[in-house]
Amino acid sequence: MAKLTQDMKDLIAAQKAFVATVNADGTPNIGPKGSTKVLDDEHLIFDESTGKQTYANVQRGSRVAIAVVDRDKSKGYRFVGTSEAITSGPLYDKAAEARAKAGRSAPKCVVKIKIEKIYDLSSGKGGNLISG
Repeated sequence: MAKLTQDMKDLIAAQKAFVATVNADGTPNIGPKGSTKVLDDEHLIFDESTGKQTYANVQRGSRVAIAVVDRDKSKGYRFVGTSEAITSGPLYDKAAEARAKAGRSAPKCVVKIKIEKIYDLSSGKGGNLISG
């Protein structure tokens, strides 16, 4: 079972994440998700606000890869797992409330990712499986 370390959690909190999903035709989709956060030791979440391709993909249950890198330190991680689109309940309500306080509209959903594998993206170690 893949678990986040404190170093990974700190990097996610400090850097912008890029989220990759798979389109219905099998082609890749990738985009920045500044709302990416750690939910717990085994899950990441992000707000899906645009309702475009990432939203369509996670509604279909697309697998997800999230890359987070600190360019200055040449250090990073790729988290791979399964997605769940959450459109109601406490997790969604908390995200909608935070966005409202910032003057932004509610997200289409909160995407919850169960981390299954973690890879090192650091210089000289890129692609090495760390956990999972």
